[in-house]
Amino acid sequence: MIKVLIVLANTCIFAAAWYMYYREKMWVNTFYNKGDYAVIALYLIIYAIMAKIYDGLALRISRISELIYSQVIAVLITTGIMYIVILLLTRQWVNIMPLLLEAAISCTVCVVWSFVANKLTNIIYKPARIFVVYDNDSAYKNGKYIIEKLVWRFEAVGEYHIPDIVAWYADQAAELDRFSQALEKSGADCVMLCGLASSQRNDILKYCIENDVKVFVRPNIGDFIMSNAQIVQMANLPVLVCEKSAPSLFYTVTKRVMDIVISVIGIVITSPILLITAIAIKLYDGGPVFYKQVRLTHNGKKFNILKFRSMKVDAEKDGVARLSSQGDSRITPVGRFIRACRIDELPQLFNIIGGSLSIVGPRPERPEIAEEYAKEMPEFSLRLQVKAGLTGYAQVYGKYNTEPYDKLQMDLLYISRLGIATDFKIILATIKVLFMPESTEGIASGQTTAKK
Repeated sequence: MIKVLIVLANTCIFAAAWYMYYREKMWVNTFYNKGDYAVIALYLIIYAIMAKIYDGLALRISRISELIYSQVIAVLITTGIMYIVILLLTRQWVNIMPLLLEAAISCTVCVVWSFVANKLTNIIYKPARIFVVYDNDSAYKNGKYIIEKLVWRFEAVGEYHIPDIVAWYADQAAELDRFSQALEKSGADCVMLCGLASSQRNDILKYCIENDVKVFVRPNIGDFIMSNAQIVQMANLPVLVCEKSAPSLFYTVTKRVMDIVISVIGIVITSPILLITAIAIKLYDGGPVFYKQVRLTHNGKKFNILKFRSMKVDAEKDGVARLSSQGDSRITPVGRFIRACRIDELPQLFNIIGGSLSIVGPRPERPEIAEEYAKEMPEFSLRLQVKAGLTGYAQVYGKYNTEPYDKLQMDLLYISRLGIATDFKIILATIKVLFMPESTEGIASGQTTAKK
């Protein structure tokens, strides 16, 4: 009801603007009021979709500030789309001010709603009492990190370290009994499993499901590989068929056309920004405007990625490939600004037109850094099943300094859900992170990669 309320409230505000100003600008009768209803319904649908995409309705996992930010973006994008619709309907340039006033009122309503909705949600849903089960320190830290970030949703009431798989199966019944006693003693409502071997995890999962205990699972790489598996019947038995990603011809062609169209439009729209940025970089130190760097894309193919130069000319004079760190002295003042606004990435639109890059896909890594990651994660190359992209799942839901294993999981999640709808969702969601400083946060000083 809380979610429906904000959608209806903002739709009513738009309806007021439509009836009070824009309706009379129509060049033909609005189909005996049915046209009015259609325009208002279109606003409702677009706004609801945008609010969903940007997590503006994710009351149980978002802070008040996150709700406000997401709602404002949803309102502004919906308003922009509706202005284009109005131009098409009226067949003339109309005053945008009434619509901007509508957007301002809606944003104000969203701020009030975010505070009220957050408070009501926290009253209705008390923090779940969660029991963390893990088998290594790294997995434990990940589980605790999630709980600490969502303190209004979870209350940690205990933790349990699972012995290694050999010890577990040396006396499986006794180990499972010890786990059940610890779980019962904690009084937990739910369990979070972190880093467990598949066989151990299955034992605990079956126990929890049988005893009506909700389970949150931090997945392994194999889970993502199997998530898109085809289920077939063989000899009257179900079989999962897992294979390398093989997108359909329709998806491949449509994605390529979409890449070219969006890139051309993007270059045209941002051409003033491209020109100003190029001049600013050149005036600062007289060095080259663009920076080329070898990266990896589909099937490990190498290509030169094009970016605006944001660092000093001799940034890697020592010959060591490294990611940028927090407070990196190699970044110029101009570079710091264009990085914060993601302007340095715009020249990659030319890479996309050339076919070496796509709009959406796993971000391309440098060969040296990818090789370093592969030493500890041989499966890191699995992200090269598809063409690299300008933006991706890991860029929308992770950060620049997110650990490689976590980025790999997000990239594999994208690969398992390939589709035009998925690509559009990521493109739209990218807008949300453009102005979030933490999304471009560098690695710690002294590191060369994102490994911790």
